[in-house]
Amino acid sequence: MPTYLSPGVYVEEVASGSAPIAGVGTSTAGFIGRIPDSIDIPEPNPNYDPSQPTDETTNPTYITTPFAPVKAGEVKLCTNFSEFKKFFGNFSFNSYHRYLVHAVYGFFNNGGTRCYVVRVAERHHITAEFLEETFGAIDEIAMVAVPGIANVNINNAIITHCQNTQDRFAILDSPRDWDDDTWKTMQPGDENLPGRSDYAAFYFPWIKAFDPAYKINNPNTDAVFNVPPSGHLAGIYARVDQQRGVHKAPANETIRGALGLQYNITKAQQDGLNPQGINCIRNLNGNIRVWGARTLGGDANGEFKYINIRRLFNYLRESIDQGTQWTVFEPNNPELWSKITRNVNAFLTNVWSTGALFGNTPEEAFYVKCDEETNPPEVRDLGQVVTEIGVAVTKPAEFVIFRISQWSGSQ
Repeated sequence: MPTYLSPGVYVEEVASGSAPIAGVGTSTAGFIGRIPDSIDIPEPNPNYDPSQPTDETTNPTYITTPFAPVKAGEVKLCTNFSEFKKFFGNFSFNSYHRYLVHAVYGFFNNGGTRCYVVRVAERHHITAEFLEETFGAIDEIAMVAVPGIANVNINNAIITHCQNTQDRFAILDSPRDWDDDTWKTMQPGDENLPGRSDYAAFYFPWIKAFDPAYKINNPNTDAVFNVPPSGHLAGIYARVDQQRGVHKAPANETIRGALGLQYNITKAQQDGLNPQGINCIRNLNGNIRVWGARTLGGDANGEFKYINIRRLFNYLRESIDQGTQWTVFEPNNPELWSKITRNVNAFLTNVWSTGALFGNTPEEAFYVKCDEETNPPEVRDLGQVVTEIGVAVTKPAEFVIFRISQWSGSQ
């Protein structure tokens, strides 16, 4: 306490006791791609002479130049597609590099603004340990995808990473080429699918997109190429988060840049996939739309069968975690309990006002309890302060039903 030795007026700054909890970001993606040490990328030929006969051997419009991406394991932040090209190269002829380029391009094209990208030289390098080493310390990442690599072991490693961090979500691609008998009966745990998890979403089928490199190599074709949808989906997640909020299911959204689908799925076929948490992408009235919003496993995941519910809880947990770090080593007394209650109440009231929580009033939507009941002497002796929080979340209207009957109006 200050010491006062002479008469006078003393003005002091006193902490208000209010430490507002700010919501964390939910729109940053982490991409892993398999890229060789050198890539051949088609570039405009600076020596091309349009006045000369067009002979691709003596006067080519384009030439291929080697490009060396950043070293394997080095993570780069990209805030636009031009930054990505500087580190990892433009559209190319290499298959796995092509998948990553399309994914990142689709991410930004569909509304994404920030992503971290890391390359591996070989597919088997993608493990849970590798993900922890590269992405573990980057709290900003909220989504993880490995575009075009639908290996079960790799997908399980991504899921394990997301479950361990508890603040990020896996977006998984289906295998590229499946026969009808395989995809029509697939379910989590099959040979081609990872086990069920409410920290992951699985999308089928691949989408068709224009490929500039393919057009250069095959000028007489439409250059439409099958690409994995995970990057585009990550962009849609970001777009919906920004426009509506993380509580809105990232479904019934048009995929920008999608020109078609590898497989066209009917409603009857989706009836067998949706309960398993296989999210279908469908062509509806000429629009390529995301027509599923379930976590991998669907009905078996219980209260976390919807993507937006899991991601909302990730958001709440991470926001409260980061926003209450100031409480560590504070005196564990009723004053601290009231500060925690007040700050968490204020944060959840803001969340409720966005429509994320169900209830006509904040009191109906959530409760926060931090008092002598949750913190008896034996808990305080352990150095713990316990706060109990309950929230009522809004669930998506997945099945919209109208009951129509004839009505004989009276005169």
